[in-house]
Amino acid sequence: MNTFHKQITNKLYLPLLFIGIFCFSFSQVLAQEYVVTNVHIINLENDQILKDHLIHVKGDKIEAIMPMTKAKDLQKSIQRIDGKGSFAFAGLAEMHSHIPTTETDDFSYIQDVMWLYLANGILNVRGMIGHHSHLELKKKIDSGEITGPRIFAAGQSLNGGSVENPEMGAQMVREQKTAGFDHLKLHPGLDMPKFLAIANTAKEEDIMFGGHISLDVGLVNSLNNGYRSVEHMDGYIEALVTDKSKLDPQVAGPFSMMAVKDADISRIPYLVQLTLDKKAWIAPTLTLFERFFGYIPADEFRLESDMKYMPGIQVQQWVNQKKLLENQGVLKEENVKPYLEFRKEMLMALHRGGVPIIMSSDSPQVFNVPGFSIHNEISSMHEAGMTPNEILITGSLNIAKYFEKQGQFGVIKKGASADFVLVEGNPLENLSNLRKVNGVMVRGKWLPKEKLQGELMRIEEKNLRR
Repeated sequence: MNTFHKQITNKLYLPLLFIGIFCFSFSQVLAQEYVVTNVHIINLENDQILKDHLIHVKGDKIEAIMPMTKAKDLQKSIQRIDGKGSFAFAGLAEMHSHIPTTETDDFSYIQDVMWLYLANGILNVRGMIGHHSHLELKKKIDSGEITGPRIFAAGQSLNGGSVENPEMGAQMVREQKTAGFDHLKLHPGLDMPKFLAIANTAKEEDIMFGGHISLDVGLVNSLNNGYRSVEHMDGYIEALVTDKSKLDPQVAGPFSMMAVKDADISRIPYLVQLTLDKKAWIAPTLTLFERFFGYIPADEFRLESDMKYMPGIQVQQWVNQKKLLENQGVLKEENVKPYLEFRKEMLMALHRGGVPIIMSSDSPQVFNVPGFSIHNEISSMHEAGMTPNEILITGSLNIAKYFEKQGQFGVIKKGASADFVLVEGNPLENLSNLRKVNGVMVRGKWLPKEKLQGELMRIEEKNLRR
């Protein structure tokens, strides 16, 4: 570099260095600090409630937790938020989301969906319908440009159509890892050579993978080769049916629901133990099957109050999808009810066997409105037999464990991410209290009830059927 270039570089460098230092210092000055007072903290690690406590938040971390009697020891200049006796817990999760996509710079609809999650106390979302815009969404949320939950993004679908051969499958895995995706999503249609190429490359690249179970691969092979999560409890019925001719999709119907009568229930303990031994997780999405594939007609769901937060064209598409199955006679109660009962029984067998569950509902999907559908899922999990404490763990502690980030989030304790939800009433006594959100702290950003309700009103007005 000649002398002139050095002089110019130095002249440019010093102001840039100063600007960098100034911006860093300014951001530090602007780092928010709060004391959230008068709350009862639910500790899901030991099933205890810390009554009359405060949470000291500094920046994006929890600085301290202490009894209200210690409030006088904190600087009076720190902003106070009166919890007014709310119950604080580490939030909920949607671990099977179809986050909307965009091919442009317009993230407005995606932002609306993020607000629907936050307004319902959902602080962690795993996108399972991969798209490059989800990587941009993560950046926008991390920078504060968009307010939203923590995002974990899966890459584009790996399925029988998108993967032409084993070599292509391996290449797609490497490309998605390089791009920055957190997870791989597998869909049906893979044969064993393609599946093994994907699974082996994923382990080499150290990226998690899971999803649906391809019929030619089967649940046992999927578990034995590293499935991290089994979505929808996919593949369990098929693994219980010894006569594989009964699994012809034309006979068995969607998700092999008509094959329940042919399932050998005595094999359930074996599958539970295998799932546990292989350290796989379950994303149940009970509510998806109750609403999309259930026998309650589409015209009832379309009138639910939650639908006002979705574009009319989206709701109509959902109606059309479900009515297609209704008109084919697939969703008769005598066909569907045994299948829905089996799903709850299978969930409880896995849960009692020690297989970890991650909270998931599959939204936005047929009649599953983002955020609101998680409360439907919670009701279904409770009806199946899970306790309120066990359910809340699936949406908090288990999410951090799934991504091997224990202690970093999903808990309310010193040093953890400042993520928690305040609700009116104890959710361990009545799960419906989870709907009564008084405020959300998301990575140190405080969102009061008024803000959350204002965003819901804005979204409702935006989607008003005129």
